[in-house]
Amino acid sequence: MTSNRAGIAACVLALALAGCVRGVTSTPGDAPNLEEWVANVKARPAPPLEPLPVMQQFETFEYAAQDLRDPFSAAFRDDGTGSGPRPDSNRRKQALEMFPLDSLDMVGTLHTGPDMVALVMAPDKVTYRVSPGSYLGQNDGRVTSVHEDRIELVELVPDGAGGWLERPASIALEDN
Repeated sequence: MTSNRAGIAACVLALALAGCVRGVTSTPGDAPNLEEWVANVKARPAPPLEPLPVMQQFETFEYAAQDLRDPFSAAFRDDGTGSGPRPDSNRRKQALEMFPLDSLDMVGTLHTGPDMVALVMAPDKVTYRVSPGSYLGQNDGRVTSVHEDRIELVELVPDGAGGWLERPASIALEDN
């Protein structure tokens, strides 16, 4: 029975090898068919190209506002000569001016005689003493008064036309 299986396996192997050999070798008659096929493919017409899109005509615009006010004239430029409040560029910045106002927390007060000093904790977890006249926040906020439950200050914000506006603000005592 083993020889029978061996014989069948040998036949199957011989048939498989014969099929592989036929696929690898080519006869001299196969080459002209291949060349003819390549020539037929090259002779076919190319598919048509899509037409170019139609260019849209845009309306021309003529600027006719020569008689109107010039937005780039000196009247709208901030040359520093206007009246009203403005930041003091020569003033030395204080430590609490590098933090946004909403990131500062009032944590308490100290009484020094008739004056009151506020304790403010910055995001760097350092507690600073703040009294009227001190500056804090990133908008030139000047402390106007210190109360037991809040700090009142005035910030300078740009008005959009080259000037500055005073805006009141406050920091309330944190309830922990």
